[in-house]
Amino acid sequence: MKSVLVIGLGAFGKNLVMQLYSLGHQVMAVDVNEERVNECMPYVTNARIGDGTNEVFLESLEIEDYDVCFVAIENDFQNSLEATSLLADLGAKLVVSRAERDVHAKFLLRNGANEVICPETQMAKWAAFRYTADHVYDYVQIDENHAIYEVEVPKQWRGLTVGAIDIRRKYQINILGIKRNGKLDMIITPETELTGDETMLVLGEYKSLQKYFRV
Repeated sequence: MKSVLVIGLGAFGKNLVMQLYSLGHQVMAVDVNEERVNECMPYVTNARIGDGTNEVFLESLEIEDYDVCFVAIENDFQNSLEATSLLADLGAKLVVSRAERDVHAKFLLRNGANEVICPETQMAKWAAFRYTADHVYDYVQIDENHAIYEVEVPKQWRGLTVGAIDIRRKYQINILGIKRNGKLDMIITPETELTGDETMLVLGEYKSLQKYFRV
């Protein structure tokens, strides 16, 4: 369990708070809008109505006590930038800021953010892969060159064991798990047989994944 501060309770901030709550973390939620704060009360340990760009107000929150500080302010880059910078100055351990554009991300990283997330861009990329690739059910980007995909078993692999296919050596692809009937099995051995009734979680370079799974 971690102690988390979320500044900005718009659509993204509210959903972030709810997800953190479901994971069992202690959450302090902050927004200038009283209605937004009240909507998040069932999902937080504590909440304050206040301005995340006000240094005195932020000091009262004892920023150094939080494991993660999220700046989730929407549609106001100046306020997001100021809040990010103040959190860094006040000794925040980890500042994660929401950005709406690439240029905003660059400025946030230069002014105190340890990491930046771009929800719209990331979701658009996921949707593009998910709904245009016939054999892909989900994916997670690891870095610029690697990803994890949930894919169908290629027809030529069906009825064979993982050892017989020799996936890692021949294709430089690792099978992390197999999902059957909605249940994930992550114990994969050379004797594991692929029938075609399952999907696979595979890790590899984009070029290898694209070549063998047509993603």
